[in-house]
Amino acid sequence: MYLTPLFFTPGFATRYDYVRVGKWIDGLDLRVDDVDFGDDNADVPWSQCSRPCASGEVKKMQQGEMCCWFCQKCEGWQYLIDEFTCRDCPPGWWPRRNVRDCFPLPENYIHWNSIYAIVPMVISLAGVVMTTAVVVVFVLHNDTPVVRASGRELSYMLLSGILVCYLITFSLLAKPSAAVCGLQRFGVGFGFSTMYAALLTKTNRISRIFDSASKSAKRPSFISPRSQVVIALVLVSVQVVGACAWLIVERPQTRQYYPEGRREEVILKCDIDDSSFLISLAYVMLLIITCTVYAVKTRKIPENFNESKFIGFTMYTTCIVWLAFVPIYFGTLNNYEVSATSVCLSVSLSVYSSISGGKIALTSYWSHQD
Repeated sequence: MYLTPLFFTPGFATRYDYVRVGKWIDGLDLRVDDVDFGDDNADVPWSQCSRPCASGEVKKMQQGEMCCWFCQKCEGWQYLIDEFTCRDCPPGWWPRRNVRDCFPLPENYIHWNSIYAIVPMVISLAGVVMTTAVVVVFVLHNDTPVVRASGRELSYMLLSGILVCYLITFSLLAKPSAAVCGLQRFGVGFGFSTMYAALLTKTNRISRIFDSASKSAKRPSFISPRSQVVIALVLVSVQVVGACAWLIVERPQTRQYYPEGRREEVILKCDIDDSSFLISLAYVMLLIITCTVYAVKTRKIPENFNESKFIGFTMYTTCIVWLAFVPIYFGTLNNYEVSATSVCLSVSLSVYSSISGGKIALTSYWSHQD
């Protein structure tokens, strides 16, 4: 093999000559040190038209060329099949550091030690303690005329619904699973329907008693404690049947959710549409509206029947909470932690406003003791 090095001789014209620097016998034998590139500091030139591609890059052959290419970087969620092809990692997977294969991404969900879970749990626990205290007082004075006159059976039913709503917060914050998702879909509607069915039955009874008194002395029908419980259970059964049918038609399960524009994040959620959660509470909203109407109708009854005023206050605040909850819920769907926290706080605030109804008999009792 002959190359043509340059020779620079001071005072003389530049001349060229052929010098043997290597040979090819079943392979290249090149003595690079014998080659003069014209400058002692010059880098050895590359003897190929394209450099090797870096990690995470593929070769794109230039048109009409067999040995020359340009390098193109794969997308952040792609891995290399070979030196010429990028392929997307499956959903929920991400390329390893060597970009040769993918690994499963960890699923994100609210953890118990997160501030987004601690705040709702503290509020719910406080509500559980308050509700339990009210139940204890009711039990201790179970046979007193005041407790019986305030609607003892419906009060217990109301307090049961309040307790369920407080406890359902923990399922809303738990790691999603088929059982947890089913409990969420059934528990929220059941707790609310139990609570507001009891309140609606109370307000309806008061309204019918005073409407009947203004027309005749005949006692209205279905105002006995047993009748009131049956009416309330019928109202609750509508929600229960609807929730059970929904669970049968659409089995509870989980799914992986990928926030828009963030393929590297995987969120574990229950496999239902976000709007379906609110649609499942449509019957509860109907109970709230109907109960509010009756609360307005009974707002001017005699002072001795202060039960209606508690219920009226409950329903007014409940309507405000629910009106605020809907835009907050849909406005925070992009952040699963804020969304779950807003749902829990809305449930707790609704129950806190309704717990005044559970204190009716207790307040009446102490006022009569004075």
